Amino acid sequence: MKLPGIKALLVAVAAAAAVHCAAAVEVNTASVADLDGVKGIGPALSAKILQAREKGPFQNWPDLVGRVPGLGKASAARLSSEGLTVNGAAFDGAPAAAVPSLPMAGASR
Repeated sequence: MKLPGIKALLVAVAAAAAVHCAAAVEVNTASVADLDGVKGIGPALSAKILQAREKGPFQNWPDLVGRVPGLGKASAARLSSEGLTVNGAAFDGAPAAAVPSLPMAGASR
């Protein structure tokens, strides 16, 4: 017996899972599981983040870096590139996506 809709259902489920994995994780509302799902955050760092968050939400990336022991700018940039946000913002020092440069008008090749 063939089920014609089963392939479509499986594709839809796989697509939804892929979108969920790529979604941003907001540090001020994330659960332990959400934080642990960010590449580079393990149980020790997620515990430090949650402990610091108990004193109040993080205002911005410098606030997060300043209040979480062991979290520096390089780690913040890496975590931001993996989807972590503070108040919806990426880390300012995170590497920007490469944009191909166009030759300047009148420039010789």
